[in-house]
Amino acid sequence: MVESQSPHDESRAEAERARRRAMTASLLVSFLMLVGKLTAASLTGSTAILSDAAESVIHLFATGFAGFSLWYASTPPDVEHPYGHGKVAYFASAVEGTLILAAAVGIGWMAVQDLVTGADLRQLDVGLYLIGGLTAVNFALGTYLVRVGRRTNSLVLESNGEHVLTDMWTSLGVIVGIGLVWITGIRWLDPAVGLLVAANIVWTATGLLRRSVYGLMDEADWEASSALLDELGTAVEEGLIASFHQVRHRTSGDQVWIEYHLMFPGDMPIHEAHARSHEVEDRVDALFPDEDVHVTAHLEPRQHDEAHPDEHREPTDPLREVRR
Repeated sequence: MVESQSPHDESRAEAERARRRAMTASLLVSFLMLVGKLTAASLTGSTAILSDAAESVIHLFATGFAGFSLWYASTPPDVEHPYGHGKVAYFASAVEGTLILAAAVGIGWMAVQDLVTGADLRQLDVGLYLIGGLTAVNFALGTYLVRVGRRTNSLVLESNGEHVLTDMWTSLGVIVGIGLVWITGIRWLDPAVGLLVAANIVWTATGLLRRSVYGLMDEADWEASSALLDELGTAVEEGLIASFHQVRHRTSGDQVWIEYHLMFPGDMPIHEAHARSHEVEDRVDALFPDEDVHVTAHLEPRQHDEAHPDEHREPTDPLREVRR
């Protein structure tokens, strides 16, 4: 007899399939971008286009690493990793940000050299057509990856999509620059555009690195913290629990790990307190409909709270418990 999947399990399975489709599309398009841009750079001799192609080389490598990370993050917890493997998403984002930053340095260096020595340009019209078509493809792919990443709570896909959109804006800047060179004949505009491309890539890279550090350091999400504490406060107001404290939560990929202590009247039977704790857990789980929520609740008698007034008190500031 085959057991039917719960709606939540079916939703997670569908999210996993969506992630795999998106990553496969990203890998295929990355190869197309690399071949197309290298061809355009070879035909035109443009530093701006070559810089754009260099960024695509980095993107192809980063996409491959992101694909591995997406697979690894989806593997179940094991003895050595009881909290699962979701943190690899932040590591992948950090690697991608570092690679983008390296590409920006290389682009800037080539642009400075061409500003000094002068650019040797040719067949700019053909190069513009090629880069224009590739830019449209990148825009469609990047938008798709970001949407799927946000819908399935995949930092790997979202970061990869932002990288693709950065590549798209880079290519768009190159199109404008090369078009101006073609129209005006001012050749130094080509390496100047290369420098602007480098600056744009640095901005994106720092954003990815900053997000990675925040994730690896388990920085609190103030919006989620406020919603969680408000829900627990509502349970107190309704008399479902007597009080609460020691609220902690962190996110790892698409998983949310939550811990808190719940207090009940000392004469309440344990089975009643346990049932109320489960009701609170269901409410908390509903706050994160798209994530896999893991709640650990510690049940205490109210008298325990009264015996330690300085250590156990209801939070008046909704974020005080998380800041401590």
